[in-house]
Amino acid sequence: MLTRARGRRFRTGLSATTVTATVTAALGAALLGGLLQPARAAAGPEPAGGRPHHDLRLQRQLDRLVAQDDGPPGAIALLTRGDRTEVYTAGVGDIATGRPPRPDDHMRIASIAKAFNGAVALRLVDQGRLSLDDTIGERLPEQPEAWHAVTLRQLLQHTSGLPDYIADPGFLDILRADPRHVFDPRRLLDFVADEPLRFSPGSLYEYSDSDNIAVALMAEAVTGRRYEDLLKELVYRPLGLRRTSLPLGYRLPRPFLHGYDVDPPARPEDVSELLGASGAWASGGIVSTPEELGTFIRAYGGPRLLSERTREEQLSFIPGGSSEPAGPGTNAAGLAVFQYTTRCGVLYGHTGNFPGYTQLAAATPDGTRSLTFTITTQTSKDNKPALLARLRTVQEDFACALLKGH
Repeated sequence: MLTRARGRRFRTGLSATTVTATVTAALGAALLGGLLQPARAAAGPEPAGGRPHHDLRLQRQLDRLVAQDDGPPGAIALLTRGDRTEVYTAGVGDIATGRPPRPDDHMRIASIAKAFNGAVALRLVDQGRLSLDDTIGERLPEQPEAWHAVTLRQLLQHTSGLPDYIADPGFLDILRADPRHVFDPRRLLDFVADEPLRFSPGSLYEYSDSDNIAVALMAEAVTGRRYEDLLKELVYRPLGLRRTSLPLGYRLPRPFLHGYDVDPPARPEDVSELLGASGAWASGGIVSTPEELGTFIRAYGGPRLLSERTREEQLSFIPGGSSEPAGPGTNAAGLAVFQYTTRCGVLYGHTGNFPGYTQLAAATPDGTRSLTFTITTQTSKDNKPALLARLRTVQEDFACALLKGH
């Protein structure tokens, strides 16, 4: 819990303004602004072992991204082609020890959790237990009547019009008072239950964390099982993910990639465990590793997890619908997946941001190649947009290497 000391400062070293901004942005709501600031860090060495196909041009780009004044303390990118993975790291995974980022480090994957949410829902569609045309009224009749016509398809594609609970003043007040507060994740929509839809369902695209909470509740309603157990049954076990989980508390499994807030000239602030995950839950609370994130996105971005019919629905894109933050190239929104059209070709994936982390996971449509790209600070279009622009440029260069490489 953060406590006041000396006026506008907190014992964590974060100002009251920063704490307010942090909890406002913590769940990936880039539109709310005021996200955490990045740190300056020295570029780290190439991973041990001198990988034979390491692209020195890509390594230099990652080094420069980290070495800039507003750059993150560390970065790690994994390029996987078939059974071969190239690991690129820069900076440090832990400022206290100086060790580099590692592919098996735990980390908060932020809104990439929405893709896991989509995997659960769409696999239930394949099983005939859910339909994309199922409505909130049919599956969650206890939710506000004004929301009852919203369909599962609209929730997965962010065209539902549901008000975003993370913008609710009551929700933010709780987090400001106690950033590690443990919410009942199944009651998160209560914060906006008295609000009308923001627009007619299906008429507009608007990224909302409420959508994925509703999707998880629908999955629980039709199966009678906890969402956490559905993740294990439908995603983790089929893909062999043993280091991926959905915690409710603030602690990360060890070892973990540390995430930071830096506002030069102040020293970097480790915010890896500043916030609990219960307030994000199905919209952004999952913890994974770079390696396992790559395994997941190759299956979900590719054809492995879903039937051909359901995948066709998944890949029905809305032009201009972007993830938060935007991914490389031109973005378009599908069902809990985004299309990134780069100058070198198309990838399917998702991005995310959480205090201390900005994430990208993307795969080729055939699921044989993937890119995961992590920096250890949070950024978006509303906070340090120049950093985000540079990040997207580097991500696109990595995407091109993935698409063109052999």
